Amino acid sequence: MLLIRLSRQNRSSFTLLTRRLHSASDQTESSSRLRDHYNFQPPPPLSPSSENPDFIQKKKKPKPQYRPPSSLEGVKKMHSDLPFDFRFSYTESSSNVRPIGLREPKYSPFGPQRLDREWTGVCAPAVDPKLESVDGVEDPKLEEKRRKLREKIQGASLTEAERKFLVELCQRNKTKRQVNLGRDGLTHNMLNDIYNHWKHAEAVRVKCLGVPTLDMKNVIFHLEDKTFGQVVSKHSGTLVLYRGRNYDPKKRPKIPLMLWKPHEPVYPRLIKTTIDGLSIEETKAMRKKGLAVPALTKLAKNGYYGSLVPMVRDAFLVSELVRIDCLGLERKDYKKIGAKLRDLVPCILVTFDKEQVVIWRGKDYKPPKDDDEYSSFIHREFSIDTDLSCSRVARDSPDETTRT
Repeated sequence: MLLIRLSRQNRSSFTLLTRRLHSASDQTESSSRLRDHYNFQPPPPLSPSSENPDFIQKKKKPKPQYRPPSSLEGVKKMHSDLPFDFRFSYTESSSNVRPIGLREPKYSPFGPQRLDREWTGVCAPAVDPKLESVDGVEDPKLEEKRRKLREKIQGASLTEAERKFLVELCQRNKTKRQVNLGRDGLTHNMLNDIYNHWKHAEAVRVKCLGVPTLDMKNVIFHLEDKTFGQVVSKHSGTLVLYRGRNYDPKKRPKIPLMLWKPHEPVYPRLIKTTIDGLSIEETKAMRKKGLAVPALTKLAKNGYYGSLVPMVRDAFLVSELVRIDCLGLERKDYKKIGAKLRDLVPCILVTFDKEQVVIWRGKDYKPPKDDDEYSSFIHREFSIDTDLSCSRVARDSPDETTRT
């Protein structure tokens, strides 16, 4: 019985298989007929195959790692047409003194890729050569370009009445617009502050205190040279800086700002082991004697030192050693004072011990002649200020008619 059932099942399965084959052949024939007569195109299969390249799965790109947003990204390099080298401080640094080393790599204080000038470690020169040293190369045409630009902005010179009017407008009781110039001198970012004040007023008051006041002529020169303005008044450490007749606030120059203060380079030592022309024993004796000399003056912190150079010159007519008491001042401040005295008096530095500046006039000392141009400028500005003060006193004093 079992064999009979199996044979029947095999027959049924065989008949089913033959029926399926006949139906498949009929379908192929019908599909071929449709394709021939009606140009029928069968739809693409749902499952991907090697014959259809459109269904080849592409590998997804890996998701980029998260990076926090930065203000330095997407910033274009800034170009400035100012015809001078960009330094952190213009009054407290000089291109004549060559540093002997750097304290940090040459990272630009303007930020990475934010200025189209290379940072040499000391300055960003206006000319962009292939730099091999820390000093920028000065272009001889820059001085002429600077002079023409300043003359164009200044226009015709001011009359005496216009000068007095500007000085009167910049008095403390009339305006609060003031730029403070401290121990770092005229810094690069201070130029932007001056231009911001000039946007609303023709003149701005500049208050100078500390080490830069030792050489006010240098401060005035750099203020006029870097801002293309004109100093119309000087009273002690207070200056009035005029913007010029043809100044246009909408055409102010582009000044890239320094984002941090760069480290000062390494300069040669100011105090040597032995003074030139003296032996070691004579140098030690002079330093000991210099610290015992009565102090010429005591410098106040953040004071006005404009009268220190003539005081030292007058003291050298009587004594060969001069001691200046700098108690309370920072060491770098009275070192800068000693370096300025060495060049302005001139004199020889002896020691900085015990917060004292001891200087020696040298063996062949000759009193230098005063600068006639600078002295006449001070006399002219002092006469202007005295005229203004006299007119103010006369205005405030009551008349004789009111007394009676």
